[in-house]
Amino acid sequence: MKAFKQNGRMQANGFRDVRRPSPAASTGFSLVELLVVLALMIVIITMMWGFGSESRQHAAQRACRQNLEKIYVAMQIYANDFSGRLPANTNAQTSDEALDALVPHYTVDTSIFICPGGRDSALPSGVSFAGRKISYAYYMGQRLGDAQQPLMSDRQINTLSKQTGDFAFSATGKPPGNNHSKYGGNFLFGDGHADLTPPQLAFSLVTTQGVVLLNPKP
Repeated sequence: MKAFKQNGRMQANGFRDVRRPSPAASTGFSLVELLVVLALMIVIITMMWGFGSESRQHAAQRACRQNLEKIYVAMQIYANDFSGRLPANTNAQTSDEALDALVPHYTVDTSIFICPGGRDSALPSGVSFAGRKISYAYYMGQRLGDAQQPLMSDRQINTLSKQTGDFAFSATGKPPGNNHSKYGGNFLFGDGHADLTPPQLAFSLVTTQGVVLLNPKP
């Protein structure tokens, strides 16, 4: 019997020499292709859930609103002890110097003074934070009860008075006023409710004479 040829080789037993494909001829992903796909996945996840991403900041804004509502409770207790007055320090240049009066007698939870959307360092629990950095601005000189009067807010771009349409928070995500990157911030009002606004104010702010807006330390 004549031998058959397969791929230039002779088989004396008369059967074809059927070769398996080499690994190089397989159709699977190469290492480079897998690395490219992995890199793209990391970029997408970072865009969706990174520190400054919109989805993460919206979640932080909800937590921030809860912080402000908890601070309001401490303010209520303070006001009961001081004939309705709220913390005030005539020499205060920054919000921590006035709001420090709440700690530790009216709240020991100092974590509520740090915005979860920003990068401010944690504060020691139950200890005065005078001289340290907090995340929130404070309208010193207000009283409780008026739903139109702002008491506190996220860090603002400046301490000037503002009306509807004015910029209160960063529009670029860069400081100042960027607790929540470029996605606006919260305001706490005299009746204890908190409202969210984009960088340009979506509502009017009513402040009485003698009220001073104090921003946190830069």
